[in-house]
Amino acid sequence: MTAKPKNKTPHIKEVITFQRFKLGQRWEHLILILSFTVLLLTGLPQKYREFSWSQDLLSTPERLAFIQQLHHLAAILLAFEVIYHLGRVIYLLARRKLPGDLLPVWQDVGDAGNMLKYLLFMRKDKPKFGKYNFEQKVTYWFIFFAVLIMGVTGLIIWFPELFTRFLPGEMVPAAKLGHSTEAIVVAIFIVIWHIYHVHLERLNLSIFTGHLSEQEMREFHTKEYEKLTRQAAKASKTEEG
Repeated sequence: MTAKPKNKTPHIKEVITFQRFKLGQRWEHLILILSFTVLLLTGLPQKYREFSWSQDLLSTPERLAFIQQLHHLAAILLAFEVIYHLGRVIYLLARRKLPGDLLPVWQDVGDAGNMLKYLLFMRKDKPKFGKYNFEQKVTYWFIFFAVLIMGVTGLIIWFPELFTRFLPGEMVPAAKLGHSTEAIVVAIFIVIWHIYHVHLERLNLSIFTGHLSEQEMREFHTKEYEKLTRQAAKASKTEEG
């Protein structure tokens, strides 16, 4: 006689998540990563032509032309992304639906100071943040203006004859220096600042998944978590009433 196993109800744990980024925002981020990576990989050999690895890579006119074509295609892709992003911002502004979460405010200065005090053991608790903390705002606005600078200087390099019709010729070498230097600065900024704060300090994959867990929201975006839970409680009471 064989004993029948008892039916065991599996323990189901409910996980609450909060939407962090919409699908369109995640695609924008992916396009930004792809285009900037190609621009960096094709731009570095052109900047450092005196190095042997660059000379090997660009050893023939055909190779140089191919690298430049890839660079231009990635630049076009990035330009379309910037135009789409600005167009979306203008559209939301016109309809008064653009949240001000990414706008810098004086509270960000206070948060930065309080975070510095926390890191220096001058205060016990981390400052509470909203949807975006000061580190994320710095990242957004730095990259935003850096892309605009690289876009303008890149156009001058790409079409020097056009721009020198109304600008002095010295603008072309100045644009080349500014373009490549800004690209290096952005690359260093992303590696040291952005990747550390987003993926090394804690593994934050919300830009790819679109969501954050309740624990992450409570810990890293306390003010936003409290705001959303209050709104949910208020909506629930309204439905019950």
